Amino acid sequence: MLACELNLSFATMYIDYFHLQQEPFSIAPDPRYLFMSERHREALAHLLFGLGSGGGFVLLTGEIGAGKTTICRCLLEKVPANSRVAYIFNPKLSVEDLLLSICDEFGIQLEDKTPHGASVKNYVDALNRFLLDEHAQGRNSVLIIDEAQNLSSDVLEQLRLLTNLETSSRKLLQIILIGQPELRDIVARPELEQLTQRIIARYHLEALSEIETADYVTHRLGIAGYNGPAPFRQAALKTIHRITRGIPRRINVLCDRALLGAYASNTREIDARIVQKAATEIFGESQHRPTNSHRHRWTMRAGIAITGIVLGIGAGTLAANTFWKSAPAAKGINKAAIDQGAPATTALVDLNDALDSLPADESLAWRQLIALWGLAVADQDPCKVAQASGLQCYDSNGGFSELQALDRPALLRLYDKNNVAHLALLTELSANAATLRIANANYTISPLLLARHFRGNFSTIWNAPVGFTNHISIGDRGPDVDWLAARLAVLNGSGSSQPGLPYDQALAQKVKDFQNAQGLKADGVAGPKTIMFINRATNVDEPRLLKSALSAPRK
Repeated sequence: MLACELNLSFATMYIDYFHLQQEPFSIAPDPRYLFMSERHREALAHLLFGLGSGGGFVLLTGEIGAGKTTICRCLLEKVPANSRVAYIFNPKLSVEDLLLSICDEFGIQLEDKTPHGASVKNYVDALNRFLLDEHAQGRNSVLIIDEAQNLSSDVLEQLRLLTNLETSSRKLLQIILIGQPELRDIVARPELEQLTQRIIARYHLEALSEIETADYVTHRLGIAGYNGPAPFRQAALKTIHRITRGIPRRINVLCDRALLGAYASNTREIDARIVQKAATEIFGESQHRPTNSHRHRWTMRAGIAITGIVLGIGAGTLAANTFWKSAPAAKGINKAAIDQGAPATTALVDLNDALDSLPADESLAWRQLIALWGLAVADQDPCKVAQASGLQCYDSNGGFSELQALDRPALLRLYDKNNVAHLALLTELSANAATLRIANANYTISPLLLARHFRGNFSTIWNAPVGFTNHISIGDRGPDVDWLAARLAVLNGSGSSQPGLPYDQALAQKVKDFQNAQGLKADGVAGPKTIMFINRATNVDEPRLLKSALSAPRK
């Protein structure tokens, strides 16, 4: 008991000693300390693409403490509001117990929940009814299983059979398996070949590089309130990376003990000697000797991984910065301008050389985007040209999930191998391919390759109603309110609306109902994103991004 009290006292003292507000390296999952390296972002991109692929399995593996749970939390925050998620974190279960757990997580009511009172067929039938009902209401169903390396072959085969539940156009259940590296070997077994064929995306999360380890330590100290000279010397950071092999959980434990050791030694500079001693106390002598068994195939320049740490929560609250002004009525698309002179498309496996061909002046990319809307830009401000034709610009850092939701071509800010940003036009996107206009050439690449260069920032163009400023809310009156009421009347089947009325509570409720149905933040305020969704729902003539939408006739 005395030892526990002594450790707690030491921890409190080193917080004061280093002028911290709290422990920077606690292993408790605190979202304020979220650190997304490039590999974490790539892993998240894989999962998000898997979610939009229409069913099947997505696989995420990684060493213990590599950050799989962090990725899972980010994924849960990014899942659209119209999705139902079941999360299983203790999969050491029989087939019947797992099916019962899935039903419980989805809130499915069963007549008899006892394993001896219900058969596998009872559970599957109940799940099938639930999934069909969710699909009929426009909702997606996602099953996430953590620690999936503990699943038996029988359970995995039953999960495969669950993906047979489908309509004529898509599967009804998306399954994400998260586990340690041996999960890759398990699903590769011959008896699970059919499951393997249904894995539509997989990613192995590697540890942090040496540079990212240093960034990680700096990031956590900063969040904890540290603002003095860097306490960890460069040699100490190198030693931390070597000992922990870049595993975040091990980094936390080692750095916490090193800070305690520095306090006990009455020094505010942590060198390699202090780190080595801390490692001996925690991991034992044999655990921190140099090793060549963990080599990293990738590096990043210092500071890159700190950017883009905070992710928006839910599809309706993705961070966005939007620019708009009053504009006249929107025009239709000049389809001839879209098709005229389109260059041949070339497949790419490395994006860096193509990005290098982009001019430093980003006006070319903007001209290409605005040309899709049948407009030409010379030396004018592209957004002002757009406004003159009833269009407005929209800038966001909502990433792939918002791109897919908005379903319109966009300018992406892509980063090359030297961390230099370039602006390229994304004209088409599907689960398996993305088409980019780079300089005056078209390239088709894997979305997963694109994710390595894309950090979420994009710009696009949208049709705005006459008189629109920045949003439509309670008390407003004018042509934009008339437009909104008319569009919602069409969507609700009433056919017409009375012009000249103010934006009242009744209209706000209709906006909320629409926002809820689309997975947007249901605040009753019609901002740019809500209006873009209304445009799409009412078949406004606009360029589309998603391949299925591009090939479908527009009214």
